[in-house]
Amino acid sequence: MTVTMIKEFRLPDLGEGLTESEIVSWKVGVGDTVSLNQIIAEVETAKAVVELPSPFAGVITALHEQPGTVVEVGKPIVSFEVKDDAGIQPGTAAPAEAPLPKREPNLVGYGAVVESTGRPVRRQRTLLEPAETKAPVVEPVETKTVETKAPVVEPVETKPAGTNPAERPRSTPPVRKLARDLGVDLEKVAGTGPGGLISRDDVRNFVGGGDLPAAAQEMAAPTALQSAAAQGDREVRTPIKGVRKFTAAAMVSSAFTAPHVTEFLTVDVTPAMELLARLKESKSFAGHKLTPLTLVAKAVLIALRRNPGLNARWDEANQEIVQFNYVNLGIAAATPRGLTVPNIKDADRLTLVDLSAALADLTDTARAGKSSPEDLSGGTISITNIGVFGIDAGTPILNPGEAAILAMGAVRKAPWEYQDQVALRQVMTLSLSFDHRLVDGEQGSRFLADVGALLADPAMAFAMA
Repeated sequence: MTVTMIKEFRLPDLGEGLTESEIVSWKVGVGDTVSLNQIIAEVETAKAVVELPSPFAGVITALHEQPGTVVEVGKPIVSFEVKDDAGIQPGTAAPAEAPLPKREPNLVGYGAVVESTGRPVRRQRTLLEPAETKAPVVEPVETKTVETKAPVVEPVETKPAGTNPAERPRSTPPVRKLARDLGVDLEKVAGTGPGGLISRDDVRNFVGGGDLPAAAQEMAAPTALQSAAAQGDREVRTPIKGVRKFTAAAMVSSAFTAPHVTEFLTVDVTPAMELLARLKESKSFAGHKLTPLTLVAKAVLIALRRNPGLNARWDEANQEIVQFNYVNLGIAAATPRGLTVPNIKDADRLTLVDLSAALADLTDTARAGKSSPEDLSGGTISITNIGVFGIDAGTPILNPGEAAILAMGAVRKAPWEYQDQVALRQVMTLSLSFDHRLVDGEQGSRFLADVGALLADPAMAFAMA
């Protein structure tokens, strides 16, 4: 006979040995019935906001922590009433759970670590003979798992009823995810992108102009600073925690550990901007977002082939220089919770088309605060685009563990020497900071000159390849 028992879910290590996380919000309440891997909470680690999937299918009996509470890894955060046929007497509570075993990495998308019931759980099969129903605890979980997958997709992609799936609105996976979070029907959103492509801004503008669901109201609510200003408060105190706390500690450590050197180079990037305009008209790049950052990123990846010393790390503990034979390209992104630097894994292996798609997905995910700890770790070299703020140059601080970071300034029209004449050209200033323990002046200068040469004359890519 199937009976019920109480199980506790303890906060898992969400990656890289993080010891605590803050409960941002609960997606469920006491008494709610949840399915396996259903998102039950959002938590903020020192690096990112991540979603927690449920490790059980059952009914929520208790939420042990309130939003805004910082919880140590291993402490119980939620209890479930689940069905079990392992011989537990009815009405008997399960013994206290031991800390959940680690899964490396246990990140968003991998699912929670599910406690074993002592027998393997088989995947759902089609039209099996009725005899295979001896394990009553297996089938309810499998059935519920399948049932919960459909609602995740259908609210956006199959409604309203009768809509042809082939005619669904054009959008990217991150945009569809945002729409699901906000309860927005993409069928009702007008896309402003190429070919009617729906962007994140289109979704947010739609939310701002209509009746707001609960999730949308939370995301669209005024910030503490805006509310304080409206009330006439003279100052606002905000606790330093989460991503901002981690970033501050990392920047202080980097600034006072690695001896920074910064070099500047102003380049005539008119040929690169002309190439960018031609690529945007190319069928190969239809639907892809191309910006100056796309070309700068590609130039950095090509220049690293000739200057691999900038793609390295100083290992103080082992007194070694670690040379990377791959490039995980970090892109600094300003988010509401602070600066993050997610990276594109193995960016050196990507074509320009794939690189443009990866950059768009990375920046959209970061600005939505959905970058996972895995996205934010393992970078080997970074780019920060200060030009989008109208800034020409700066002295960027190294992302901890990396040897170099390139800041790209704004593209401006300026008088420039061109073919022995003074002409109005498009120019950009590049600022390169590097760790002088790893990179000497010659290496840094050659790398910066190579990046500049590629932007001044994109055909140089053939000579450097």
